[in-house]
Amino acid sequence: MKKYLSPGNLIVTAGGILAFVGMTAYFTDSVNLSVPTFFYGVPIFLIGLGLKTSEIPPVELFDKTNFATNKFNRPKELTALVKDVTRWRYGIKAHLESSLESLNLWDEDNPPQLKEIEEITKEEKKWSQNAFRIKRCPSRKMD
Repeated sequence: MKKYLSPGNLIVTAGGILAFVGMTAYFTDSVNLSVPTFFYGVPIFLIGLGLKTSEIPPVELFDKTNFATNKFNRPKELTALVKDVTRWRYGIKAHLESSLESLNLWDEDNPPQLKEIEEITKEEKKWSQNAFRIKRCPSRKMD
């Protein structure tokens, strides 16, 4: 259900409803209702479509209850990383794009996609385990 409630989907739906109401009002000769709803609905619908084209869904976080209960016992960088990748993002090709570029794992045509993140605690030390889906990465980049 959460994957359908992206801001892009909500804006497309709102714009589509307004445009539909405006067109229906226009064809039923309700001029007072048709002009504002149609002229506001179509741009809102197009803005939503623009967001949908550059949308990246949030990453799955394992053990959400542990992450929520132990938020004061971890480095602030790890908390910031998890909050960054578990929300809808716009205008980038992949989560952690700059980090992957600096590690020379970035492929412009097929960028690696972060699929899941897990917080691991061992002997009071915390770190994250990230699972990426890499379509094409030459072996020379992995050395």
